[in-house]
Amino acid sequence: MQFLLPITIPESPVRLRHSDRILLLGSCFTEHISSRLSQTGFQVVSNPQGILFNPISTAQALENILMSRQWTQDDLFSLNGLWNSWQHHSRFSNVSAEAALSDMNAATSTASQQLPQTNWIIITLGTAFQYVLQERRLPVANNHRAPGQWFEKQLLTPTEITSQWSQLLTRLFAEQPQVKVIFTVSPVRHARDGAIANNRSKGRLLDAVHNLCEAFPEHAFYFPAYELVVDVLRDYRFYDIDLIHPNHAATSYVWEQFIKYWIDPAAIPIMEKVAELNIARNHKPRFPETEAHQSFRKASSEKAIYLQQQYPWLQLAELIAFFK
Repeated sequence: MQFLLPITIPESPVRLRHSDRILLLGSCFTEHISSRLSQTGFQVVSNPQGILFNPISTAQALENILMSRQWTQDDLFSLNGLWNSWQHHSRFSNVSAEAALSDMNAATSTASQQLPQTNWIIITLGTAFQYVLQERRLPVANNHRAPGQWFEKQLLTPTEITSQWSQLLTRLFAEQPQVKVIFTVSPVRHARDGAIANNRSKGRLLDAVHNLCEAFPEHAFYFPAYELVVDVLRDYRFYDIDLIHPNHAATSYVWEQFIKYWIDPAAIPIMEKVAELNIARNHKPRFPETEAHQSFRKASSEKAIYLQQQYPWLQLAELIAFFK
């Protein structure tokens, strides 16, 4: 008997390797993929403006990287004792305006400097709902718990999303022809919108993303993270206790499929070795001063050094320093 609806995932014409540089932008699901790539040795820059949910803010973030934007005091506002930016996630908010700007500019600068060497951009869109600050008619990335009456809530159309991203991708591929983009739609439910509105929102994102992949077939691709959770797993036991976020089992399944279809097979043994080192790093010994633990650290250090020598592009300096 067949208990799962099969899903066809197209074979990728090119695959990710450890020598590639990867930029990730978008929703909290992006954080899961970014963390797993980093833990297995890939060179990643993730969300230089923090977690972003809607396609307009995500597009603006990529545009800011393209133009090497520098943030100034005019980009900040004060609310609830913190300095915030309407274009950034709250993890950049700070009691000090100078500190907030320093973090924002450092993150954008890092992404901008690495863009000419970037091979892949992975973009995860979360919702087609856009909040607009009424006073300035400004689309915002994060409401920062400001009063609800400050904003107008809009449901973007596929045409609006496609138009914004088409212009941006045309510029991106002209300036950085080596870049390829992988689009995904987040399986995280936006429960506050209600089930019906959430499905309308996801449908518009899916429509727009496929329009873009068809418009740029040599550079833009789709990975069905949304369908893998919603259509293949299809069960609340694959969601966290809030029934909104996919749990560890679900994200692990999606990650396995991403490896299968998007990672170069030659990279998989390297991924496993780097993952083992990160597991060793996260080990919390009860008696760190023992000879057995010191031998364990020495062996881990030697493994990391050997891997770095074998594969110079791996970013293992921090691991090597930790074990020493």
